[in-house]
Amino acid sequence: MIRLQIPSHADYIDIVRVCLYGIASKLNFSYEDIEDMKVAVSEACTNAVLHGGSEKEGGSLIDVTFQPSEAGITITVKNEGPPFEHSETEIGTGTGSPPLQGIEISELPVGGLGIYLMEALMDEVSVQSTESSTEVILTKYVSE
Repeated sequence: MIRLQIPSHADYIDIVRVCLYGIASKLNFSYEDIEDMKVAVSEACTNAVLHGGSEKEGGSLIDVTFQPSEAGITITVKNEGPPFEHSETEIGTGTGSPPLQGIEISELPVGGLGIYLMEALMDEVSVQSTESSTEVILTKYVSE
């Protein structure tokens, strides 16, 4: 496992992307898959920066872990702060037509699309919240 801890500030998200690129390259992910993962991880980190806990002395931190395996990689982005309420129905996911089909841009909700984007780009996405932290778990499998 590789662990990275960054300040909760947008300026540091590029470090996570570079680290992901290096790890994913060693795992033989395709260029397209790596780019998809970089977008998904950037979204998770951006959410952590925007919705994370209040700034403490020295600022809050975001923990990012990369767990490589034979099958692929699991990336966990964890931040301290109030719980995140993730609802599958917020943007129309679930049964029926594709989630955003037939929705006008002006009707899209403010926020909430980051999770949808992560779900579209990764093989598995899980959001786990407690009273004091939120953890986004992203998994991508290596394509043969």
